[in-house]
Amino acid sequence: MAVNKHGQQRGVVRPLQLVGLFIALAGIWLMWSGIFKPLLFGLGVFSCILSVWMAQRMGFFRHTLSWPTAMRLPGYWWWVLCEIVKSSVDVAIRILKPSMPISPTVVELVTTEKTEAGKVILGNSITLSPGTVTIDVHKDRLLVHCLTLEGAQALQSLEAQRRTARLEIT
Repeated sequence: MAVNKHGQQRGVVRPLQLVGLFIALAGIWLMWSGIFKPLLFGLGVFSCILSVWMAQRMGFFRHTLSWPTAMRLPGYWWWVLCEIVKSSVDVAIRILKPSMPISPTVVELVTTEKTEAGKVILGNSITLSPGTVTIDVHKDRLLVHCLTLEGAQALQSLEAQRRTARLEIT
């Protein structure tokens, strides 16, 4: 593991990783943009180079993704998508029918995640669902604001933690 001048760990970066990330970003940019004028094309190349440079500086390459984890990701994404849809419907119903109660609640969850990446994935997955926001992550604790008591109880069932822990991001 490489260490920078501030004593922070950075992953060992192989040129193939940099090129692979650049190609992936450029491909995505090309698909979403669809505009091939020289100025926009140049700005797209610049933004991809800048993104690769920032990823390297932030230690993106110190996290590895194993094949078993990569195979479990689509299932996790599907589960998160289903949770987002359920939460969206619940919040929309509460907005359209004001007589339905809301009970804002703050919950402290103790995480079982062993890695920083796992905690970030868990916190972001919770925040993606409408009606919940991860307020703080500190050591092994997440502070989450929930729109309803039912949402807080669902989080305390630890299903999100169980599914995130199954990814075993290293």
